[in-house]
Amino acid sequence: MSRTSIGVSPELNDYLVAHGTPPDAVQRDLIERTLALGDPAGMQIAPEQGAFMTLLTRMIGARRAVEVGTFTGYSALSIARGLPEDGYLLCCDVSEEWTAIARDAWERAGVADRIELRLGPAAETLRALPADPVFDLAFIDADKPAYPTYYEELLLRMRPGGVILVDNVLQDGRVLQKDPEHPNTAAIQEFNDMVAADDRVDVVMLPIADGVTFAVKR
Repeated sequence: MSRTSIGVSPELNDYLVAHGTPPDAVQRDLIERTLALGDPAGMQIAPEQGAFMTLLTRMIGARRAVEVGTFTGYSALSIARGLPEDGYLLCCDVSEEWTAIARDAWERAGVADRIELRLGPAAETLRALPADPVFDLAFIDADKPAYPTYYEELLLRMRPGGVILVDNVLQDGRVLQKDPEHPNTAAIQEFNDMVAADDRVDVVMLPIADGVTFAVKR
């Protein structure tokens, strides 16, 4: 996946990032460390997406958040920075290697005390949580065929007015393909249709990075 907003030229994307809150030293270092991983680096969210997530976390007054798919920690860092000092973010991932990079960044950014990382299948982690509507914000950015499972488990646990953000919903534009060859694209097409028809949420799809669905629980 591209780490720049879809349909935006590299020059315009640089302008866009430069005219928002720019990545700081910790974030720039995290970007560089992630780029050194090679192809997997495409899974990192774009800088403008991170800035948006920090602002949104603050705007809705989120105190309890959860994310599915942490990778090297840029999205978690972005959310954690928007939480109050006593805020809480639960991160679900399966990779000790990639999240070790995340832990280091969180420590250097001074937000590690707000984050709990649980390694293991995310669906199992979510199902083990109490079925109480206590979360204010959730972010899904993991294996695409499992998006419906993560969405349902999270929606149950979101407070009314809580926000679920879902990443990669445009699939570099491939969501327009009638018979997509890539299974991720087919999975996202089905997921997008499901959320658009879900009367439990109000929803808008934003063309930030590779597309972000913004669903608010009614």
